[in-house]
Amino acid sequence: MAFSLKNKKVQLWARRLHIYVSMALLLVVLFFAISGITLNRPHLYTSDTPQVEQQFLVIPDTIFSIESSRLSVNKSGLLDYLSSHANLSGTPSSMHIFSDIEEGEILEGEISLDYKGPGFNSTVFIDLVSREAEIESTHYGVVAVLNDLHKGRNSGQVWAWFIDISGFLMVFFALTGVCLLVPKKKSFSLGLKWMTFGSVVTLLIYLFAVP
Repeated sequence: MAFSLKNKKVQLWARRLHIYVSMALLLVVLFFAISGITLNRPHLYTSDTPQVEQQFLVIPDTIFSIESSRLSVNKSGLLDYLSSHANLSGTPSSMHIFSDIEEGEILEGEISLDYKGPGFNSTVFIDLVSREAEIESTHYGVVAVLNDLHKGRNSGQVWAWFIDISGFLMVFFALTGVCLLVPKKKSFSLGLKWMTFGSVVTLLIYLFAVP
């Protein structure tokens, strides 16, 4: 028997999947809808006075070594020490290292890196002479966290996959809804008219209202 959207079994499974997928996505759709509004109007919802926190930390000498007048930095050990002794989170950037060494002594030098996550960022500057790290963290508030999560900005690969899967399921949810309308001629016809109306309005806004 040829595949048909009007088939009872197809309709049964479309209804079940439409209901359960929509319920599974309920909070996800609400999240992206609300964060879409806050993202579109950041001046109304984002705090103009972000919370800034400063920390100071002395880095152990064992992290650094000088070999043949060249500075060697245990990068993994440094990151581990920062994560366990400082209030840091997010993804660290690559390190920028500058040093001036003469006769096995560091005359001046600095290590800098950033930590970034949804709604916040931290900058780390380490003076290689004093071994002191200055850490400045800026938190932009809950709305900034929502906005960054909506964009997948500084949110990690797992969250990026979550956005992709959620988008795929939303498309599936929409298609199963269309499948359920196909056998109902009046509802399907009305639905097509509303779809056409919405598409035309969207196109006109893009053509004539978007700079």
